[in-house]
Amino acid sequence: MSLNVSASDPEGRPETTVASLPPKLPDEVTLLDVREEHEWVAGHAPDALHVPLGQLPDRQAEVVAAAGSGQLLVTCHLGGRSARATDFLVSSGVNAVNLAGGMQQWAAAGRPLVSETGAAPHVD
Repeated sequence: MSLNVSASDPEGRPETTVASLPPKLPDEVTLLDVREEHEWVAGHAPDALHVPLGQLPDRQAEVVAAAGSGQLLVTCHLGGRSARATDFLVSSGVNAVNLAGGMQQWAAAGRPLVSETGAAPHVD
């Protein structure tokens, strides 16, 4: 099952919103978080794959392997870095969708978050 791509942004990039996501992501969808380490440590979605945007070209094979034949849902803080990551992945033939609003909207919608510090997770 693929995500419903609710819209393409003006550049034609496949995109969806947190509000359009099912309560639980389908097993065939891998959430890829391209934020920096300090952002990830403070709060991220459980089971997300963390590959900072700057490392994506070198770790593309790892990302593709993690997604398998499924779909990548790409997120960052607000959607800018994930848009660039989505463009890169789509141009390489990967089934990727940008999450508009990013982790800020994820957290605002009450979606689950975990932290790596033991403190309450948060997205700044």
